[in-house]
Amino acid sequence: MIGKKIRLERILDRNSHRTVIVPMDHGTTMGPIAGLVDMPTTIDKVVEGGANAIIIHKGIVAVGHRGSGKDVGLIIHLSASTSMSPDPNTKVPVCTVEEAVRLGADAVSIHINLGAEKDTQMLEYFGQVSTTCFQWGMPLLAMLYTRGKKIESEYDVKYVKHAARVGAELGADIVKCNYTGSVESFQEVVKGCPVPVVIAGGEKVETDAQLFIMVENALRAGAAGVSIGRNAFQHRNPEKIVEAIGKIVHDGATAKQAKLVLEK
Repeated sequence: MIGKKIRLERILDRNSHRTVIVPMDHGTTMGPIAGLVDMPTTIDKVVEGGANAIIIHKGIVAVGHRGSGKDVGLIIHLSASTSMSPDPNTKVPVCTVEEAVRLGADAVSIHINLGAEKDTQMLEYFGQVSTTCFQWGMPLLAMLYTRGKKIESEYDVKYVKHAARVGAELGADIVKCNYTGSVESFQEVVKGCPVPVVIAGGEKVETDAQLFIMVENALRAGAAGVSIGRNAFQHRNPEKIVEAIGKIVHDGATAKQAKLVLEK
C-alpha cells in the first residue's frame, strides 16, 4: 500500500532502513516523571539529536507537543494503563486509528502484555487495530512484553521470540520487544520474526557504556533499531545520547565510538 510505505519512511530511515524511536508515553503510566514535565522542550531535544520518531499519547499531540525545530515521525499510542491500577499489566484502548489519522500520525502503537491475566482481551484488541490499520494504510508498531504468573523472566529468549512472532502474526509492521542479553539469543528472536524488530530500552541503565553495548549487540543480531525512552529523555543530555545512539544505528559506529559523541 502506497500510503503505508510513505508513512513507514517517516519512521524507518529510507537509507539505513533502521530507526531510533523515543517513546514518551510514560506520563499516563507513571505521571509527570523527570524528563516529561516540559514535553515540547524534551521532544525538541531528542529530535535535534536525530530521533526518527517519537511515541506519545493523543492529548499531548492536541495540546501542542512541539516547540520548534526539525520534523519527526509521529507515532500515537493507542493503549494504556496506570501504575495505580490493581492490574497495571492490562492495557486498554484509549485512542482509535481514526483519531490518530485526524491528529496527523505517521504510525500508531499498542502495548500487549502476553501472560497477563487479560492477555486474551489485549490480543483481540490487537487484531481489531491491525485490521483498521490495514484499511487506513497506517503503520502499526506493537510493543510485545511477557509478564505474568507463568513468565519466569521477561528477558528469556523462549518468551521474547514467541512474543515477537505474535506481533508479526497479527499484522504489526514493526515489533518492539526486550533485548535478551546476547547476540546469539537475540538472533533467534529476529530470525523468527518476519517484520523489523526494535529493542526496548528498559529500566534506566547505570552507565552510558552499558546502553551503547546493548544497542550495538542488538544490531549485530539483526535488530532494525531501538525504541529507548527513559535512557534518552532522562539523560543529562538527551540530545547527545540520542545522537550517539543514532551513530550506532544508522552509521554502524561501535559502542566506543558512540561514547566519543558524549565527550564532544
